[in-house]
Amino acid sequence: MSLTVRAAAKINLLLGVGAPRPDGFHTLVTVYQAVSLYDDLTVSAGDDLTVETTVAPYIDGAHLPAPGHNIVDRAAAALADLHGRAVTAGVEVDKSIPIAGGLAGGSADGAAALLALDRFHDLRTCDDDLLRLAAGLGSDVPFALVGGTALGEGHGEVVTPLDDRGSWWWVVVPSAEGMSTPAVYRHYDELRPDAPLVPGPPDEIVAALAAGEPRDLAAALHNDLEQAALDLRPDLAQLIVEGVDAGALRGLVSGSGPTCVFLCESAEHARTVAGALSAAGDQRVVLVAHGPVAGAHVVDRG
Repeated sequence: MSLTVRAAAKINLLLGVGAPRPDGFHTLVTVYQAVSLYDDLTVSAGDDLTVETTVAPYIDGAHLPAPGHNIVDRAAAALADLHGRAVTAGVEVDKSIPIAGGLAGGSADGAAALLALDRFHDLRTCDDDLLRLAAGLGSDVPFALVGGTALGEGHGEVVTPLDDRGSWWWVVVPSAEGMSTPAVYRHYDELRPDAPLVPGPPDEIVAALAAGEPRDLAAALHNDLEQAALDLRPDLAQLIVEGVDAGALRGLVSGSGPTCVFLCESAEHARTVAGALSAAGDQRVVLVAHGPVAGAHVVDRG
């Protein structure tokens, strides 16, 4: 017997970042969207917990966590602690979400592991407990469970679904070179010493999502960390210019980077923009995705 759960990548349509608090963290107001880049996680019976990962050709497996330090291990431990029993399985992760790109691939794996192990062992964990365990694994993991389009508050872990009437098409361009999230935040603090403690409300982007018009959404996209990321990586600024020149409605750094996303009018438009960006960059990875899509969900019971 086996069970497969699929979980999606996320992009940030909005990322508002407050000033650093006394504990060193920043209060966030973000709007997440789950898009059609997926990791599939399959569990089967095992005496211990083992994790094997297969990556897509465009992913560098050298960036995978060391054995025993995968978020899947932490998800299993969290479920074991909650239920007071061992949670074992052979786990196979088929990874298509780029690693270390700000697309929350690790968070997707954490959400998929919680759901897959819970269902496989018939633990019957309630939704509130699953979300609580997810928040303990990372701030993006609760959204990976929920999916769709949602408002994230706190560190991003308090998730509220939003009314989204659009069908959005994106070109997603990850980077072969990773980027330090703490370094981006430090530079943001230097650039914005006057940042408010709590970011403003996401009214403009919420209205654009409800309207379902791509040009409205393009105008509302915003990332407080973008300038800091572009200062540290000028090549990303050039990439955004290339994407807009190729016809994208808007280009944006997703989260703390280095992945850049480009909003397009339609599937055909996205393929045209992707083709132009692929032709312009030697060995550049260019992906087309649509959203919103579902959060972590079972796709196969073997």
